[in-house]
Amino acid sequence: MKVEVTIDRTKKLPDGAIPALETELLKRLTQNYPDCKLNIRRASSDSLNVVGAEKSDKKRVEEILQETWESADDWFY
Repeated sequence: MKVEVTIDRTKKLPDGAIPALETELLKRLTQNYPDCKLNIRRASSDSLNVVGAEKSDKKRVEEILQETWESADDWFY
């Protein structure tokens, strides 16, 4: 499974936020999907693309991403 997250480039993010997010999100995703590949980049809008997964898996990836964002205070600082 391949997961691609794009983050709107106009959003202000702290220095090091994307590498930290990538590390934490990959750690969480590989607990459920050991073969998962992750790519995070800046783009013109926010989006999530999941390739090579069932519809239910995409929903679970969305939930993991949401949980990761919401817990940023625990892993970012």
